[in-house]
Amino acid sequence: MIDRDAALDLLRENGPEAHLVQHALASEAVLRALARRFGEDEELWGLTGLLHDWDYPRTASNPARHGLDAAERLAGLLPDEALQAIRAHNAECNGSAVSGRFDVALRCGETVTGLVSAAALVRPAGMEGMQASSLKKKMKDKAFAASVNRAIIRQCADMGLELDEFLSLAIGAMAPIADRLGLRRG
Repeated sequence: MIDRDAALDLLRENGPEAHLVQHALASEAVLRALARRFGEDEELWGLTGLLHDWDYPRTASNPARHGLDAAERLAGLLPDEALQAIRAHNAECNGSAVSGRFDVALRCGETVTGLVSAAALVRPAGMEGMQASSLKKKMKDKAFAASVNRAIIRQCADMGLELDEFLSLAIGAMAPIADRLGLRRG
């Protein structure tokens, strides 16, 4: 399996914009936290979160290939279960099946990063003191972070997590790296 330093080099291979690197780092943090919560392989889940959008700079104009191209490029570097999760994170566009907790974890984990980041950007304190209850209120406002798919976030129930626990886990995972995510205030 690829190590984290090599994964970071690979992530930068397609010249992603800064916000895509920040999304990758946030996704890695959330997936590592989910792996800890479920007693899964933290390194595997983290690297999968880090690399899940590897192909996005190349597939942004062809969503039907997003996830598929990444899985093809990462074959031999990550195990099959990680490649499956990467394909499944974009199942709505590429036709992949979603099966198992790892697939759901990546889908939910990478999606929730958008909601947490958007909320941090409009809060005077950024990530500091953010609570799941405030994110739940933001989820009800369809105009707030409109591109974030709330239905995918709610799929956290499919991996055995209540929404409050999942949102708290995501906040807790992202807060320590808020500066690297461009979310630190003050």
